[in-house]
Amino acid sequence: MTRPQTDRLVMKFGGTSMGDLERIRRAARIVAAEVRAGKSVAVVVSAMAGKTNELVAWTDGTGKSTAANAMTDDEYDVVVASGEQVTSGLLALTLRNMGFNARSWMGWQIPILTDDAHGRARIEDVPGDVLGAAVDSGEIAIVPGFQGVTRGGRITTLGRGGSDTSAVAVAAALQCPCDIYTDVDGVYTTDPRIVPKARRLEKVSYEEMLEMASLGAKVLQTRSVELAMAKQVPVRVLSSFIEPDADGVLPESSGTLICDEDEIVEKRIVSGVTMSRDEARITLLGLTDRVDAPADVFTRLAEAGVNVDMIVQSQARTPGSVNLTFTTGRRDAERAEALMTSAQAEVGFEEIRVDQDVAKISVVGVGMRSHAGVAQTMFRALADKGIKFQAISTSEIKISVLIEDAYAELAVRALHSAYGLETV
Repeated sequence: MTRPQTDRLVMKFGGTSMGDLERIRRAARIVAAEVRAGKSVAVVVSAMAGKTNELVAWTDGTGKSTAANAMTDDEYDVVVASGEQVTSGLLALTLRNMGFNARSWMGWQIPILTDDAHGRARIEDVPGDVLGAAVDSGEIAIVPGFQGVTRGGRITTLGRGGSDTSAVAVAAALQCPCDIYTDVDGVYTTDPRIVPKARRLEKVSYEEMLEMASLGAKVLQTRSVELAMAKQVPVRVLSSFIEPDADGVLPESSGTLICDEDEIVEKRIVSGVTMSRDEARITLLGLTDRVDAPADVFTRLAEAGVNVDMIVQSQARTPGSVNLTFTTGRRDAERAEALMTSAQAEVGFEEIRVDQDVAKISVVGVGMRSHAGVAQTMFRALADKGIKFQAISTSEIKISVLIEDAYAELAVRALHSAYGLETV
């Protein structure tokens, strides 16, 4: 990415911020404050909270055969993309009624070009010249998130949470920062509902945010962080519940800046603790210990679109066999179980067990690269609370453990305290 255009800004408002007309009016006041401050603004919006679920249910109701293949059907995208079209028009109308020059830009008008994987499309290109000229002229461009268009002219959608990705893609095209307004005022060291002393972080590196997003933090969608890191788009997470003062000026609120690691002067050993309850543990007991057996298992799962995370292999009691354990999301667990059961004779295992009463607890921090003892602190804190772990996975900047779901919140509190995150 070339040097950011500092007078340009992309603002993104999620479904909660677009939830009704009063919230849309509040979003309009926030946008107006940035325009009065001299910014050339493009705004990306989500559908009203709950609207996309309603639209998906309507597509499911058109018939069993259609519902079974809904997400591969281009007409599915026509329906579910309409929620963002409504909010983009409503926000543009609201701003016009406030005296501002505002206009909605559909994904096909920019265009936000994607591949043709309907229901889960990936952005290929966003030309920024025409949109950039519009915002530079003083127009507030309102863009529906979540939607794009194929090179053949058909509407596509980016998958759930895709509006964050839309916002970052538009910011990359306009070569400017991206402010994402949501129902929290930044990224915290952990969920404040579990640990009231959780602290808001002023800066988080792209890599840390990517790990947090993939490990259960709900602030940003994973694909949007990947794109921001690839395109070096500075992203701020801010609260959508702020109000400009009587002079139309926004209060000082830095939120959390998602940026390059080099912009963080003093790197924390651990930046946050995350929890994911969307986990299931699947164990194949008595799997034949032939060298290609695990490859057979995971090839079948990959071809079925089942994402696997933690993997543990241990010796089984039966000679010549092993027990293979892996984790996946709860929604994938039933599909994985059915797939493995149908292929039991070919794969060669004695029994399959599925446990959904598990949770994944993770600690994340770029400082792990240069500090020893991070794992020791984690395991000691869990041991002191009598919490046993069932599986482990690691990367350069994170350690994750799988534990019983009943101990999830206790583990988060213990680890948050063990790493001193209350004083960040």
